[in-house]
Amino acid sequence: METTSATSSSSATASLVSTLGAGSGINTAQLAEQLAAAQFAARLDQITAKTSRLSTQITSASTLRGMISSLASSLGDRVRTGDLAATPQITNSAVAQVSKGAATGRGTSTLEVTSLAKAQTLVSPAVASASTPVGAGTLTLRFGTVSGSGFTPDAARAAIDITIPTGATLDTVASAVNASGAGVTAYVAAGTGGPQLVLKGQDGAANGFVLEATESPTEPGLAALAWNPATNLTRLKTPATDAAYLLDGVARTAATNTITDAAPGLSLKLTGTNTGNPTTISYSDPGSAITSAMQDLTAALNEMVAELNSETNPTTGALSNDPGARALRRQLTTLASSQVMPANTTGAPTTLADLGLKTNRDGSFSLDSERLSATLQRDPIGTGAMFTTGLFGVFATFDKLARSVSSSSDPSSLGGTIARLTKLQTTLGTQRSTMETKQEDLRQRLVSRFAKLDTNVTSSQSTLSFLQAQIDAWNGRNN
Repeated sequence: METTSATSSSSATASLVSTLGAGSGINTAQLAEQLAAAQFAARLDQITAKTSRLSTQITSASTLRGMISSLASSLGDRVRTGDLAATPQITNSAVAQVSKGAATGRGTSTLEVTSLAKAQTLVSPAVASASTPVGAGTLTLRFGTVSGSGFTPDAARAAIDITIPTGATLDTVASAVNASGAGVTAYVAAGTGGPQLVLKGQDGAANGFVLEATESPTEPGLAALAWNPATNLTRLKTPATDAAYLLDGVARTAATNTITDAAPGLSLKLTGTNTGNPTTISYSDPGSAITSAMQDLTAALNEMVAELNSETNPTTGALSNDPGARALRRQLTTLASSQVMPANTTGAPTTLADLGLKTNRDGSFSLDSERLSATLQRDPIGTGAMFTTGLFGVFATFDKLARSVSSSSDPSSLGGTIARLTKLQTTLGTQRSTMETKQEDLRQRLVSRFAKLDTNVTSSQSTLSFLQAQIDAWNGRNN
């Protein structure tokens, strides 16, 4: 009986110790972390799954947006090279440089340049040396037309007064003229007879000038720099003149040698004269370059359609029900028939369909080479006009499409989709941060509770050790 009693007491003690966790080897810190994680695992997993899907959707929308933007940009680069539009060419390149104007040129033109626009060049009398004082006071520039020994002032242009300080040299005068902003430049030339002031105006007959002087009473001398054609024409080295030329047999003048839009589709930079020997300006045929560009454009559109079909697949597409993707599909469906040029000329091509772009039943594109060839043969210049950087044309159409697709303020565009999904992603990030903060708070509370429990268990273990010793003593005495 005594042995049985001792065994029962020992078992009870062991059971009590086990119940209180003594000697169990439990890592309470790890247990607290695991319990806290388990509490929030489901919600955090949901946030992770939603964030991952949003990232996939944003990437898909960004890819489509990037494809249309890249297409518009590449098309713009191609258009700006000028090989897709009728480009002017001149037979005698020594007479002028030709370039495209705002419109589109047609046919051929003749150009005869009889004189170039020039600026007035005026020189001062020579002085002894660079340090020679030239007087003080005021120099006044008056603008107008110099003709022979006469001067006709331009009443619409105010005279410019230039203050010349005491002790001025020619260098001082040149600096003062340049600083005046009068449109006349000055420098000091080392002439064979001594330093001379050189004054140069702007091109064009109306930019001639005279120079008046008001001397300082105490420091005269500026009068030597004054000039008008009635007193000394030898100082006028080059008179101000307009350019004179005949374009298509029509006599014209220009104040500058650079003439923008001299004719529709033609800008000129006159560089020489060819009096009595007109040169010819013609326009290149952009047919082969346009055909190549339309082939590339069709291929690029089909790549976009394939990507769009993949992303909008009802089963696997990341954008299967996205309004931005649906809007892009609608825009692509009507692309070929859209007016890209004002229909202001009978028979002129106005749509991408006129350039051979054809929409297939499955939404893909193909190039109708026969229709493109017919359009080029009927109106090569008008076709080339569709490939410019103006408000209308192929590039303007795709640039507008790219801007529309990228608009973040339009909820029905891909840009709007990206903005909306990004906002949701930010919200989920905030929710995750809140959940993680709550999880950490719970972990810390559990750690605190477990620490208190450990203290209680330690105290209980001391009590159990005492009881165990008493029981052992009782058992030993009874034995």
